[in-house]
Amino acid sequence: MPKTQEIKETFEKGKGILNLVPVFVPRRFSKAGKRLRLHPHDYYALGTERGSIKERWFSSVIPAMNGELAPPDEGMSYVLPFGGTLQDKFLLRDAVELLGAQIIGDELKEKYGTWPMYSKFFDFFEPLFHHLHLSFEAAARVGRLGKPEAYFYPPQMNNHPGTFPATYYGFDPDVSKALVRERLLQYESGDNRITELSRAYRIELGTGWYTPPGVLHAPGSYLTYEPQWNSDVNSVYENITAGEVYTYDFLVENCPEDKKRDVDYVMSLMDWEKNVDPNYRDHYFRPPVLAAENESFRENWIVYGNDYIAGKELTIYPGQTVKITDPVAYGCIMIQGHGKFGEYDAEAAVMLRFGQASSDEFFVSEQAARDGVSITNKSKYEPMVILKHFGPNHPDRP
Repeated sequence: MPKTQEIKETFEKGKGILNLVPVFVPRRFSKAGKRLRLHPHDYYALGTERGSIKERWFSSVIPAMNGELAPPDEGMSYVLPFGGTLQDKFLLRDAVELLGAQIIGDELKEKYGTWPMYSKFFDFFEPLFHHLHLSFEAAARVGRLGKPEAYFYPPQMNNHPGTFPATYYGFDPDVSKALVRERLLQYESGDNRITELSRAYRIELGTGWYTPPGVLHAPGSYLTYEPQWNSDVNSVYENITAGEVYTYDFLVENCPEDKKRDVDYVMSLMDWEKNVDPNYRDHYFRPPVLAAENESFRENWIVYGNDYIAGKELTIYPGQTVKITDPVAYGCIMIQGHGKFGEYDAEAAVMLRFGQASSDEFFVSEQAARDGVSITNKSKYEPMVILKHFGPNHPDRP
């Protein structure tokens, strides 16, 4: 049951800002990159059967679709009560349901009924399989939502590049649908080597990409900051990656039962024109774009150019105090520095134990964002760096 009194008191004492508890998510495939600032002993905190921890989720009101062994709240953000303890934590989802427009604003409440996106750190030591996320139309056929997403590669979180710091997107413009179909038909008979038909771009730290639904992508091995829609649906077209075999279910787990052996239906999940776009980099590469700057801070747009999600990188210079305004609600994660964030002491994590609280992640209500958040960098030498994730309603995104 929602903790009504605790939610209201925390919202009031925090002046519209909530301190979120770290959410670490295991995945049963691939290897952990171990750049999440999680204690080295805790990457298998949920047991070897669950796989190692490879993600940290932010501002999430939805659970991870993570198999039968996952608890129902896996991936969901909890709020640390103002001045309280983990024993009294409550779900961000419950706060959004109780406070409604008071926290997310009238526009998001009326259009979506909830906070419609989340973000994550995506941390794999090896490249991930070539896969796509379903469009809203295709996802609706299995009772789910489509999944647009974006990437940014923060230097602060990438002390090593993993084994393959390049990402495949779509297919070479000369590739035909017939060639792709042929590789899918080989899914259970041997290595389909589908990335032979693709094209890879080396990852550049401090930049990012936007990936529309229906576009194949095989993310490279840098830790990635990944704002995305409230969904966790995909179709994996590559059956062997870095020597690891993915069963046929990975290809069709988000297809209707009567379509799971229909290769042409699986093919229809692609947005073919975007996959073979000869100007893909021009259309979807996202270098930082300056949003605001003065002698105390710099703020760049890092996620932009789409109708669903947006993001900023805020850098506050040593010893500076600033008041930062935004017209809409947002979540954020501090990745460098220490000081104050509104009413809260704040510091980037150095090493967290699984299940530990932290003071590096926050959710800012719409009114608090409009009034402006006072932020102080208490370091004499280091900048303070905060990544901010927004829904579809920020009016100033490029």
